Amino acid sequence: MDTSVHDTMRAALRRAKADTQLPVVFSGDYTGKTLTLNRFIGMRTDGLRNLGVSPGAGLGGRCAASGRPLFVSDYTTSEGISHDYVDVVREEGLRSMLAVPVLVNKTVRAVLYGAVREATNFGDSVRGALFAAAKDLGDELRVREEVERRAEQAEFLRADMKAEMAGADRETLRMLHSELRAIAAQISDPELRDRLTRAGAALVSVGRPDDPTAAATAPVAAPSPIALPTLTPREIDVLSQVALGCTNGEVAGQLALSAETVKAYLRSAATKLGTRTRMESVTRARLLGLLP
Repeated sequence: MDTSVHDTMRAALRRAKADTQLPVVFSGDYTGKTLTLNRFIGMRTDGLRNLGVSPGAGLGGRCAASGRPLFVSDYTTSEGISHDYVDVVREEGLRSMLAVPVLVNKTVRAVLYGAVREATNFGDSVRGALFAAAKDLGDELRVREEVERRAEQAEFLRADMKAEMAGADRETLRMLHSELRAIAAQISDPELRDRLTRAGAALVSVGRPDDPTAAATAPVAAPSPIALPTLTPREIDVLSQVALGCTNGEVAGQLALSAETVKAYLRSAATKLGTRTRMESVTRARLLGLLP
């Protein structure tokens, strides 16, 4: 598993521990064939470490196969689950256990567990906290997968498209560039944000002349143009949305900004580019190689 995804799972486990206040929390990755228990907080033994759980077996295997949260007040005596793993659970001293599926696009990707070493019923607050932790983790994994998909799509386009591009291809390129920047603008994870930003930046050069100054020196109908201005990432974000025909309100919605902030970025970009209108700014930015 990717290191950053592993770190995300570990962080989710720590949050679940803090929110539920349970002495033991752990999780496993589910492939559809096997649930592998591989992250633990509060364990005393290594009996469950890297244990492969079959779909439908035990509490976690049944949870993974059904996609539903499951609970047992006493794992060792419960008649609602198989007892394939009762020996290692008993060795660890676990009794009451709650298993919650982590869903990504309605597919179980992992199971999050909470457990105590006594027979009890988990209260609504504990259950709610573990449910919320599983949902948040699923949402974060879904965003990561979407980021990876978009970044890979951008990298594929850059490698595959020829210098001579049809108008439809260029428009697809511009839409992808805009989407990548919009997603990056709303992601807090710096690694993911940088990955998307780099992928978007790489698209700008697709289909352009090999000479990086060729586009920059092309004529443009704008008053007093400034040679090779430097736009901020946010100014480029805004212009990339404007390039798709978005209104200021739509740009604000896409980038989680206020309409007034969008106007401010457009004004500052226009000043740097020496332009008077939104579309003049887009045209100038494209000629300078700042937008695809």
